[in-house]
Parts: sequence; structure tokens; C-alpha cells
Amino acid sequence: MERSTPVSKNAVPTNIGEAQMCIEQEDIDADSSHNSGSSEAGDKQHSKEEESQQMPAVVVGEEEKQKTGTSCVGGDLCLDQSTCGCPQLEAEAVLDNRQLLAFQVRSRDIDWRRYVQPLDTRVRSGGVYLDKQADLVNNHRRAVNEQNKRELLVCHDMMGNYLEDRHFHSSEKYDDYRFMHWSAVDYFCYFSHKYVTIPPSGWLNAAHRHGVPVLGTYIVESAGPLNEVLASEESVDRAVAALTRLCLHFGFEGWLVNVEVTVPRQSMPNLHRFVRELRSATESQVPHGRVFWYDSVIESGELRWQNELNARNVDFFRISDAMLINYAWDDGHLERSASLATQEGSPQHRVFMGLDVFGRSRRGGFKSLDTMRRIAEKGFSAGIFAPAWSFETLRNWYDISKASGDEVVNAAFLSRNEDWWARLWHLLATHPYQALPFYTDFCVGSGHRSFVRGSRDASPTGRSFFNLARQSLQPSVPLANNAKHCFHTAFAGGNSLEVINFERAFRLFVTDFVVPRGVLLLGYAYRMEDAGSDQTFSAVVRLSPFQPHSQDLRLFCGSYHGNIVAPHLCYISPLEEPLPAGLAPAQLPQSSGLLGDGWRVRYYMVRFDGPVVVKDIGLNCRRALTSTAEAYLGAIYVQALFQEDWTATQCSQKASIDVYGRQLWQNHS
Repeated sequence: MERSTPVSKNAVPTNIGEAQMCIEQEDIDADSSHNSGSSEAGDKQHSKEEESQQMPAVVVGEEEKQKTGTSCVGGDLCLDQSTCGCPQLEAEAVLDNRQLLAFQVRSRDIDWRRYVQPLDTRVRSGGVYLDKQADLVNNHRRAVNEQNKRELLVCHDMMGNYLEDRHFHSSEKYDDYRFMHWSAVDYFCYFSHKYVTIPPSGWLNAAHRHGVPVLGTYIVESAGPLNEVLASEESVDRAVAALTRLCLHFGFEGWLVNVEVTVPRQSMPNLHRFVRELRSATESQVPHGRVFWYDSVIESGELRWQNELNARNVDFFRISDAMLINYAWDDGHLERSASLATQEGSPQHRVFMGLDVFGRSRRGGFKSLDTMRRIAEKGFSAGIFAPAWSFETLRNWYDISKASGDEVVNAAFLSRNEDWWARLWHLLATHPYQALPFYTDFCVGSGHRSFVRGSRDASPTGRSFFNLARQSLQPSVPLANNAKHCFHTAFAGGNSLEVINFERAFRLFVTDFVVPRGVLLLGYAYRMEDAGSDQTFSAVVRLSPFQPHSQDLRLFCGSYHGNIVAPHLCYISPLEEPLPAGLAPAQLPQSSGLLGDGWRVRYYMVRFDGPVVVKDIGLNCRRALTSTAEAYLGAIYVQALFQEDWTATQCSQKASIDVYGRQLWQNHS
């Protein structure tokens, strides 16, 4: 599995619109050239240049720990300079078995539980297919079941990786590549061509916060290291124990195993043992542990990519959790893979068909939909390789290497990245958020500056940053043509969402928020410039009761003349008095009102006469046709309360809706 070499930078366009036209044309041209065919041998070349650039790992002794503890490179950015030791927290790969077996990593004495959020799968529920991902009016969901289940593995490889993302505090390069579309992802793999790739803490925190398990990569591209591992059953077991220790120490969930060398036939039993025991140890010792096998070596030990599941590689399929199939498949490969999976009595979603976004062998770039559609129609899972294509290929038009970032590069990346994912989304399963309380300020893990409650952070931590550990929960669907990321104003973190759709309501979050006692609290921070009587800003909540064949109710949470309760649609006004102590989240003020730089906060409290479930949250903003007023969403908060909280909130704007007794969901003629 090897990356294509980026093209050298061409002339720089004068604006984003011009660049986008150039980019899309270049993508079309690139698709034509990439799809003309490529040899497996050429695609699989190992990059010696990348290996020569890798810093050697070191064992941190007491002298080094004292040194890094007193001269922390994070300086005033560190949460705890006495324990941080930033050089020790820099991500690194393991280059050989000596380092692997001796656990020779800089951070061997660091307790990573202080710096990496553990994976919490409760943050989201089982996937659903959305026919129209951004349309809040269309509420049709198709639940994922064993018959239609398809999963998604995202394999991140950008220019060899271990770039600015390797640092615990990352950098000031706020335009760097960021991944935001976690709600469609089932597994995330951090990939490099180093022997053992350990995912950096920023990626672990961002993925875990969204409930996504992370895989490291065990890749063999020269025979020596693997021969050492396969020398005996004992050497296999030692390697398995060492790899499992890395998972437990750094807090990631498993491995993609990629053997890209010919294996002597006499060593094949030990290779099978290695995969089998690695899976057993990972599943039994590592929470949510998984091991993927990459389609490479066959049963004879030859390195021959099959591009399908067949009799030559099925043994590895049987002893791993899933198999990632090489991306040079065709329709015949899909048919044969489906047939063998059926013979094996295995669900097809364990087979992940490769999609290389750079377009080798199959269509990529903005034509990736054709490739993904073929995968989905046959019922397979997908393995998307190198989605950072949307950032990397910007080097054809811009200088993407500026240490402090570039505003035009940032905007161009975010625009084409949203566009790419939006084209594929209807074929992916979206995982609804389900854990309450729910709060996000939409920070993508970077910012030209930092904001606190609507005002620019003037402290040293307020300068530009790229740090995926600071990424907040992201929208459930691509923003498409409804909103865009804004970096010049924000309520908190590094960015807000700027509304660009003023015509109809649109979805931001797909949810399964259960409100068991029927009391719902919603709060949000917004900013609307030049607000007048002809401009409105409303959060829209779609919910339903727990009863069969019930229809949905939509709450429009804006500013109205009182509360208007009607079948299917209710219009709720914000609370005017402060919330009782303890009900507002720490990130938001206790009462509604004006904050810094024009930001305002609104709270809404609604009591139903029984339990309800919140299914969607979106926005509905209006302005006059001639208006150029800008609207921004900076944060949103959802919580299920107790009846005692309702009673303690002394405010006439509270809304009481009897959804069961008055049957608001029945059709009314």
C-alpha cells in the first residue's frame, strides 16, 4: 500500500473560486491518468527516503526526564509542566524489533491516561442510512442491521505522516489537514511506512471523543524484521506481547497488519500464528481491540495482491477480525468475494474493499462516488485510503507548507473536503449521537486565534493553533451548501459555523437523545450581524414519543411572541430569567443575553407529558432577500432534566407540551 507522489506546484490562482475550478479540472485529468492502470510492483515500492528521515527512538532515563521536565518545549501551553515533558510526548514509530521488544520509546515512563481520552463507545448509537443527509424536512432513516450493514475504515496516510500532528501540542499551522466526519467512521487507522506505526495523541483524542476506535499499523517491507519475528513460536509470542503492550500503553485499539514481502513457505505456520495470537491478545486485553489483515501475502507465502477474497488468502480472513482488500479490484473480484464470504458463512461487512482517493486502479478524487457505489451495491464495507488527498493536492496551486498557516489554503481545503464527503455520504452509515449531556463549540482542532465566550483569548494560548486534541464534537453530516467553518469569529475554540443557507431548515446532528422524564433543556450561542425584524435565527429539534406509528414534532427554538403550540410544529421562545445553579454547562453562562463581540446565548426548557427521543437538531435562519447579514452558530447544549429542575426554574417562557394526552402527532385536516 503505497502513496502516489504529489505533482509539483503550478501557478497560484488569484482567488478561491478560480482555484476551485482549476482544482476540479486537475482532478478530472488526474482521474484519467490514474485509471489508465498501474503495476502492483510499482504501486508497492517502499520509500527509503521516508525511513531515513525518521528520528531514532531513545530510552528515556532519569537524566533525560529531568532535562525534558525542566525545559518543556510546550512552555506556557502545557497543562502541567512538572509532568508534561513534551519531547517525551512526541509521537514516534518503532523501527525494528530491538526497539519493539525492549519497549524503547521516549514516553515509556509517561502515563498516557493523563493525555489520551479513553474510547467511549456510548457517545453514539448504531448506524442509520440517510437518504438526504442535510435535509431536516426529510426524516426517513433506515436502520443498519445484519442484512444491510456496511462499515467504514479510514486509513490516514499523508506525506508519510508524523508531521505537525506528531507533537502533543502540535503547531501554529492552523490550515493543516483535519478530519471531521467521524460519524460515518467505524475504524480509523494511522498509517506510515515505518515498521510499527503508533498513532499520535491528537488523533487518538479526536477519534475517541467521537466513539471511533483507532488502529496502528504493523507493516513489513523488508524481510529481515519479519524473519526475526517468525523464527520460532516463542519469537512470535514475544512480538505479539510487545505489540499488545504498545496498545495498552498509548491507548489505541489494535492493528492493521500489512506484510509486503515474500514469506518462506516454512515460515507460513508462524505467520498464521502471529495473526491469530495478535488478534486473541488484542481482543482479550485491549478494550474494543481489533486486528485487520491487508490483502497481500497468499497461502504459499508469495506477495501477490489478490484484489479479492479468495481461496489463496481466506485463511488470513478466518483468523483476523476483518480484511482490507487491495484497491485494484473490478466487478469480477466483487462477485467472487461475495460468493466466498457466503461459503464461509461470514457477513460481507467483514470484507473492506479498498478505495484509494488518489485514484489508482479505480476512480478517485471527486469521482470516488463511482467506486464507493460499486462497493456499497455489492454489500461490502469500504476502506478509504488517503482522504487527505483533499489537502495534499492543494500543493498544485498553493504553498501548503507555511509554518503559521494560510487563510486561503484553509478555506480551499475545508470547502473541497466538505464537497468530497458530501458526495459519498448517502452510501455511508451515520452514527447518531446518544450520550447526554451534549455540548459542542464546533472547534475543528485548529484556529487562527482562540476564543473564550465570544471574545478573543489574549493569553499566550490564544495564538493560532493546530491541535486535534482540541477538536470538539463535529456535525453528523457534511455541511455541504448549508454552512461553512468560520475562523474570524467564534464563541469558543478556534472556529464557529457560518450559515450560508437562509432558505430552509437543515440538519446538523443526527441524534438518539432519550429524554426519559420528559424535560428537555436546549441552549445555544449565536451571532447575527445587523439583526432586524426581518431576520430570524432558530434551532430546530425533531423529536418523537415512545409509541408506535407516531409522527414527529418539530420544535423551532427562536424568538417569538410567546410559545406557539400546534400539531407537528411548535415555536418556543427563550427563557428570560437565569437558570438555577447547576443546570447550565460550565462552557456557557447561566443566563441568556449578550456576550463579547456580538455573541448571544439562548436557553429553552420544554416539558412533555411523557418520555421523548430527540432524533435531529438543525438550524433555520431567515433574512430579507436583499440582506447581507451574517449569522453564526458558536455552541449548542442539550440535556435531559428532572421534574425537580422544571419546578425550580421560575420563568414564564417555559413550554409545556402534552404530546401523549393531546395527540399532537395525529394528522389534522
